[in-house]
Amino acid sequence: MSQNSPMSPNGPSGINLRGAVDLSALKNRATAPATAAAAGAPAGGSPYAVDVNEQSFQEFVQLSQQVPVVVALGSARSQQSATVTALLEKIINEYGGQLALGRVDVDSSPQIAQAFGVTAVPTVVALIKGQPVPMFEGELPEEQVKEFFAELLKVAASNGVTGNLGGAKDPAAAEPPPLPPLHQAARDAIDAGDLETAQTSYEKALAEKPNDADAKIGLAQVHLMLRTAQINVLQAEEFRTRAAGDPDDLEAALAVADLDVTGGHVEDALARLVKFIALHFGPEREDARLRLLELYEVVGVSDPRVSASRQTLARALF
Repeated sequence: MSQNSPMSPNGPSGINLRGAVDLSALKNRATAPATAAAAGAPAGGSPYAVDVNEQSFQEFVQLSQQVPVVVALGSARSQQSATVTALLEKIINEYGGQLALGRVDVDSSPQIAQAFGVTAVPTVVALIKGQPVPMFEGELPEEQVKEFFAELLKVAASNGVTGNLGGAKDPAAAEPPPLPPLHQAARDAIDAGDLETAQTSYEKALAEKPNDADAKIGLAQVHLMLRTAQINVLQAEEFRTRAAGDPDDLEAALAVADLDVTGGHVEDALARLVKFIALHFGPEREDARLRLLELYEVVGVSDPRVSASRQTLARALF
């Protein structure tokens, strides 16, 4: 997948970092006029931007249920990172509360960088409903960055994320219906970091209603989160090395595909498994095929990248 192409979100990021972050400056704007933003970007920052670290990241992710959140991953050692972050703050201000910005120092928060698969700074990603949305690396002209933001808001709107931290609300927006009890139990368990309980709740929901599409998606997402939670930074590098050196290593291919989806590199993940399926037969092919189908659920069966992958898979199988 191109690093400079937004994606359509359909699930959680797989990052399970718990903690508290002072989002009051952002949350309070939902009940007060956005006077500071309306006046223009203040020198040296944005009222819609906060510093985020490994302890505070999970709460920042939750904000992406309300508005798209942009994550600027940089380093204090990189002047380019500072330049890009300043530009992001300026543009975020112009949207008056439709977006939030989280600034991450990868030197002090390497786990966040690993979760997103960051290989260079600055890297900019976004989150919609907890799902990573790759945007771009390096420094881009302001107009091009604005194009990414405009597209990000379109993707957010298509997924029902249309809040405003400045207090503007859509009068036509209705309160979403409550989740079914087992779905709510699974969501609560995920928020508490109890993925095993979430898995059990979704499995019970599917046992009661085998055609429950939302439970099927939720279970696929939890499976991905459980698998990637077991992989540390060193193991991730080992799996990538193995996958690059041995096209027959199924364990490595599956692990790297999981990591790529979690990091937002969806096309790379799907292409890797389709290629494995095309080159192998027997139980290993079936294992790869089943994992690929589950990742389709995580990404979203209506996502154009999934549709394209299905066509390639059909050619590989038949």
